[in-house]
Parts: sequence; C-alpha cells; structure tokens
Amino acid sequence: MTVELANEVWSELKRYVDTIDRDEAAETLVSVLIDNDIGADEIKAVFKGDSDVKKALTSYLRNHDEIEEIDDEEDIEDEDNDDDY
Repeated sequence: MTVELANEVWSELKRYVDTIDRDEAAETLVSVLIDNDIGADEIKAVFKGDSDVKKALTSYLRNHDEIEEIDDEEDIEDEDNDDDY
C-alpha cells in the first residue's frame, strides 16, 4: 500500500471513528506505515493536513527515540560490566 492510498483511506474512514478513539486509531495507522517501511518524512508530507496523524507520528518518533536511548545505555552498562571480569 502506498502512503497516498493510506491517506485516502484514512480520510474516508476517520469520520466513522469516535473522536475519543481517533488518537489511538492514528497511532495504529502510523505504526502500520512505519512497519511497512514508509518513512516518517513521507508520512509527514502526505498527512500534512491531518493533525491526528501528525500528533501520532510525533509521539511514535519520541517513543522510538527513547527506546533507542535506553538500549544504548544498556549496551554501555554491559560493556562496563565486561571490564570487571
């Protein structure tokens, strides 16, 4: 699926999603797109007029960066512990 088609489907279906559930639906959409090798820049460009998707993308990227930082810190700690042996 292209990101343009995803945008078109989202535009048609989001009116059927309760306002309360739109954040979670947009987060799922972003996750699916990212998992299918659609880049964040492309998502941002295609969904530029959709505040729900932009907010979900920002949240995804923020959480993804935090996960990478935690993994990096664990790697450093593991290396420090290896020196003790």
